[in-house]
Amino acid sequence: MSLRLWDERVVPRLVDASLRGHEVGDLRAVTCRGLAGRVLEIGFGSGLNVRWYPPEVTSVTAIEPSDVGWRLSERRRARSAVPVERAGLDGQRLDLPDASHDVVLVTFSLCTIPDPVLALREARRVVRPGGRLHVLEHGAAPDASVRRWQRRLEPLQRAVAGGCHLTRDVPEVVRAAGWHVDELEQAYLPGPALSRPWVHVSRVLAS
Repeated sequence: MSLRLWDERVVPRLVDASLRGHEVGDLRAVTCRGLAGRVLEIGFGSGLNVRWYPPEVTSVTAIEPSDVGWRLSERRRARSAVPVERAGLDGQRLDLPDASHDVVLVTFSLCTIPDPVLALREARRVVRPGGRLHVLEHGAAPDASVRRWQRRLEPLQRAVAGGCHLTRDVPEVVRAAGWHVDELEQAYLPGPALSRPWVHVSRVLAS
């Protein structure tokens, strides 16, 4: 199988399987609190956030490059009362009007977007004044020994996981895009020490 076919057909299924567990689900629920009105979701994936949308959400504009991921989300979208419209493939270039959304949601997508700062700047353009950004993402760990392993493993990770980076500093990416970090929680997901290069997670609320 070519690398392109691997990225297109296999990676979305692996992501769906690896990110739908209870621990991550609990973090998704917390990250989705406070969403309301018209939501822009960058990296919609297989729709794993759909069950956590609060009743105050009126619609979701989904940016998702993977056709396989979009098909995997069909059942979750069908069960939701919130209308979801796929409106683009590239979070770095949004074909959406300025100030057209109330809030932005990004979960486990900044790691694979080639230029995450550009994507979050686009999100800032599209969200209304006073709108907020909700982020849940894995990235650079606080421990030097883990960061060394992240640097060693990142070339392989990018090759087999659709361009996923292990070493991005999530809150700094948010700040570099012009957002103000209002809340930040960081921790390792439960599991063996060997998993730590992949499971240091940041939850960010920004305005």
